[in-house]
Amino acid sequence: MAGMTLPLQVVDAFTAEVFRGNPAAVVRLDAVVDPERDDTWMQAVAAEMKHSETAFVAPRPDGDFDLRWFTPATEVDLCGHATLAGAHALWDWGVLNGSEPARFHTRSGLLTATRRGDMIEMDFPATPAVAADAPPGLFDALGVNAADALDVRRSDFYVLVEVADGRTVRTLSPDFVKLEAVDTRAVIVTARDDDFDIVSRTFGPRVGIDEDPVTGSAHCVLATHWADRLGPELRAYQASARGGVVHTRLEGDRVVLGGAAVTVIRGALA
Repeated sequence: MAGMTLPLQVVDAFTAEVFRGNPAAVVRLDAVVDPERDDTWMQAVAAEMKHSETAFVAPRPDGDFDLRWFTPATEVDLCGHATLAGAHALWDWGVLNGSEPARFHTRSGLLTATRRGDMIEMDFPATPAVAADAPPGLFDALGVNAADALDVRRSDFYVLVEVADGRTVRTLSPDFVKLEAVDTRAVIVTARDDDFDIVSRTFGPRVGIDEDPVTGSAHCVLATHWADRLGPELRAYQASARGGVVHTRLEGDRVVLGGAAVTVIRGALA
């Protein structure tokens, strides 16, 4: 098996335009268990690809797929844009036809992705964040005055900071060296916005991603954070340099994330 190649795509997620949204590499494995392609190998591939996440999909005997996500530095429990990219790639490769949902078994349970017109909708767990004190050094690292933070909340993975307006979110210039020392794996900064329902940015230097272009898992937190004030459906914009639009719909303890995707590279991994 050492001489075989594996199908590879690079997909821009949460966008219909190439070179926008969040790029993810997708590698299609031959089987769920492959001793030549273990965790160390997957991490090395992700480090080589240098995207915020690389997704590895492997067929299961029941017709579903196992899905794992790696940043350049570590494996993560949940990733929205690389799930979107993985589903898009399976349809693009013809592994699934366009009417079939993609069903993924992951560290966060069963996730499904379904084509809905020009969008892909994904069924993800809602991840509410609870009120919390800001970790020491957070505001200094973000370049935000503590008095300008309207709310601070924490989930298992994220610290969420709500500020007063979209301009503050869009113009943030964090000190990533300082932010890496803050006691959290990643930070979401969010506000109401004039052009969209909400705007956000996501920073994660501790997991090897200074700023993530568009973050599906962050919107599982954002959908629950804003639901009481803005309702169960949001049109959200993540204001990174690449930018991307995420549609969210809160349904009980689940969040439906919707977005477009486009293939940029098709190839093979040696």
